Formats: sequence, C-alpha cells, structure tokens
Amino acid sequence: MRIGLPKEIKDGEFRVALTPAGVRALASAGHQVTVADGLGIGVGFADEEYLETGAKKGSPWDCELVVKVKELQPPEYRLPRKGQIVFSFQHFGPEPELLDAALASGATFVAFETVGQADGSLPILAPMSAIAGRLAVQVGAWWLQKQNGGSGVLLAGLQGIAPGKVVILGAGNVGANALAVAHGIGAAVTVFAKSDRRISFLQKEFPNAKFKIETRALPSDISSADLVIGAVLTPGQMSPKLITRAMLRGMRPGSVLVDVGIDQGGIAETSRPTRHSAPTYVEEGVVHYCVPNMPAACARTASLALEQAVLPFVFEICANSFSDSLKTGIQIKNKKITHESLARDTGRAFHPL
Repeated sequence: MRIGLPKEIKDGEFRVALTPAGVRALASAGHQVTVADGLGIGVGFADEEYLETGAKKGSPWDCELVVKVKELQPPEYRLPRKGQIVFSFQHFGPEPELLDAALASGATFVAFETVGQADGSLPILAPMSAIAGRLAVQVGAWWLQKQNGGSGVLLAGLQGIAPGKVVILGAGNVGANALAVAHGIGAAVTVFAKSDRRISFLQKEFPNAKFKIETRALPSDISSADLVIGAVLTPGQMSPKLITRAMLRGMRPGSVLVDVGIDQGGIAETSRPTRHSAPTYVEEGVVHYCVPNMPAACARTASLALEQAVLPFVFEICANSFSDSLKTGIQIKNKKITHESLARDTGRAFHPL
C-alpha cells in the first residue's frame, strides 16, 4: 500500500505518527511510504533518516492511506479524497466545519481516540492521555507562579507552610497520571471519581490523597483549590460541563484551571481552545490553560509512544484486516457518520458500520 506521512501544521504540533524505525518496518514489508519535507525535524528526525529507510519525498496526500497526528486543519480540509483512508486523531465533535469537510471528502476517517473503545483498551489514546495527565500538574505549577499571572503558590509547599491544593476531576488515565505527579511533589490532592472500585484501587497507591464520589462537594473543593485539572474523558463523546462559572468565581484570583478534555469541548463553562503559542487566558480571575494538543509539548517522547501504539494498526489497514478494535475507530465512511456517539453529540444521522 502507498502510505503518506504529512507534516503537521497545527500550532505547536511537532509530533510524528511514525519515526524512521516505523517507516523502515513498513518498507521492509513491501509498502511504499511518502514523507513530507521536514516531517520529523521538530523531534530530531532528519529527512535523511527517513530516506535511508526506503521512504521517498513527495505529496503524502496522493497516497491511499494518510497517517498523521492531529485532526485536519482548515488549509487541509480539501486534501482528503474519495477512497482514501485518513488515520489520525479526529475530534470532530467540537468542530462542525471540520466534520462537514470530512463528510464531503468521501474519505474514510479512522480516529486514534476511539480505536479500542469497545473493550475500553484505547491503545492509541492511552499513552497520550498519560502524558497529558503528567503535564497537567507541571503546566499548572508553572502558571501558578506570580510572574506568569498566577497566585504565587508553590504546590509542594515548604516546611511549616501548607502545600498547594489540587483538585482533579476524573480518575481515569489522565487523572491517575496527574495524581501521581501531584502526590509525588507533596501537593494536597482531592480526586473526584465515578466508581468506588477505582477509588479503592488508587487509595492503595496514594494513601495521602482524598477521594470523593459525591459531586455535591465539588463547589467548595474548587473554591479552595489552587489548581483544578479537568481529566474527564469519554472517548468519542463531548466532555460534560462539570465546572460552572460561579464555581470559578469563588477561587482565589490567579488560581489555575488546566482543562485536558478541551479537545472534546472542555469540562468548564468558561473553557475554550487555546494554542501552544498563546496557551492561557484569564476569566473570572482564573488562569485557563486549554491547549488541545498538550502532549506536543513533549513531542519526541510522545512520538515514540505514539508509534508503538499506531504501527500495528497501520499494518492491519494495509492488510485490509480490520480487527474489532480498529473498527471502533472508523467514524466516517462513504460520507456517513458511523460512530454512534459522534452522531448523537453533533445531531447528525448515524449509520452503523
């Protein structure tokens, strides 16, 4: 199969879906890989490294299968074509114009974020969620610093000085990784989770953290928090709005909200997407960090992790052998929405695959 790897054009996005090692594996199996100029330069992979694997330079969008990282950007809306497969993160829900462009193209769109949704494994999304969760605390600590517009709180505290308070909404992959970092630096952490079983599991590893399942306590906990991390994610669905404007209004000015679920709409009424070149804004006195492609900040680590997860499924697509895990990633086919949650959230017709 002819496989194209375009260079990402989203603000601050340097990740690659496949490194030269992955391209070598595909070329060795007889597949033809076309790479864009400067594909991996942002993460330390020179063009020569790709060419040495047997790849060639050219127009990746002329290929049967396009493998990239992020959803189409407006200049790319007209590039996919009928009969082509686009394999990447898609995030159609919050972007109706993107969804319209994908439907009009006639291409098949397979979403990284819902591969493996049927059994909950989410093998491609999982490593990116882990990176985002760990980054959330790091990012929050940075924006809490006074010179960055924060309240001047040191999350780790000091001898005789109480540590900062961190509230994490969600105890899945993002939330658990955020908890690991926040707990590790000594912050006072409260986690809101949906299940007693998940709480019991995390309590054993993080005995000093507080866990709550009852959301009635959410307003008071948020009002006293220095850092709030939105870590609620249901793959393929829009994020629930759990944080109201009134809740944020009660926080100390300069407190920080890191909304990791912003690529699915965000969990706060005040959240809107930002970008790496301008990552924050202030609303109700709270610094909002709402960058949809957070893992791109650690682009080399993220690229290596992404390739491990993506490459086996690229081989499946090339063999036209779609496992049940891969089928759950198919969100658009033959100009129709084939993912039930996407259709429901966007008010469009659902056509079972």
